[in-house]
Amino acid sequence: MGKRSSRKLPNLLRGDVKVSCFVFVLTILGLTSHSALGHSGPLPSPPPAEDSFSILQMAEGLQVSEGERDLDTLSSEEPIKTIADPLESINRLSFHFNDRLYFWVLKPVASGYAIIVPEPIRVGVRNFFSNVAAPIRVANCLLQLNFKGAGTETVRFFVNTTLGVVGFVDAAKREFNIDKQGEDFGQTLGFYGIGPVFYINWPILGPSSLRDTVGFVGDFFLNPWNYLVRFPVLFTVAIGTLDRINGTSLVIGEYEDLKRAALDPYVAMRDAYYQVRQKRIEE
Repeated sequence: MGKRSSRKLPNLLRGDVKVSCFVFVLTILGLTSHSALGHSGPLPSPPPAEDSFSILQMAEGLQVSEGERDLDTLSSEEPIKTIADPLESINRLSFHFNDRLYFWVLKPVASGYAIIVPEPIRVGVRNFFSNVAAPIRVANCLLQLNFKGAGTETVRFFVNTTLGVVGFVDAAKREFNIDKQGEDFGQTLGFYGIGPVFYINWPILGPSSLRDTVGFVGDFFLNPWNYLVRFPVLFTVAIGTLDRINGTSLVIGEYEDLKRAALDPYVAMRDAYYQVRQKRIEE
């Protein structure tokens, strides 16, 4: 018995080493994939792509900020609202670093992924990650005293988990027209009157603010993955990597178009981020 146990132990150890190496590789890919399309905070997390600051949201913010600039040329009575950027020189370095990572790492990987995985499956994967992150949205709705929103998210979770095949189909939206409540802890802090303070463009992780950085840490601890797996940080990075690649594969080309349209891509990204975040808090 002792010899058999001693033989099994090395095999188990080798299995653990293989798993650890696999998770480590995904972790490295995850750190390099949260680039210019990226996150609003400094910690890994698996919220779906549409919950983070995406290219589509940047386009929306650009329309607002460009419209404000046009109005300002006609009348200077109302100043343009912008976010403080005392770290601009450092933030610009981070922006260019993230920009290169997007073109050199994230875009090629996401493009290859899009060739292999059909679009309906990629949309289903995005829906799945969105459904898994429902507890984060429910908690933040409750913290904002938005009980209707919390109820809506709870109903969406159960409908999509059952009728939506574990969340791969957004049955709540398709069958009952129940929209998602895009709430996070950064918005919760804004709800209680805490401003963004100043802009931060994190290396690898993308645009944020001091408030949203703190908020992202809060969302990290609300993440259900942290309580379901043995190594939550490494696992959430691995899951976040797949989510980021999958989400990027659905919007390839839009970042490039926006870069070409902007006179200063850094300023465009910063203003768009601020406008989108403010709009979300006001809603």
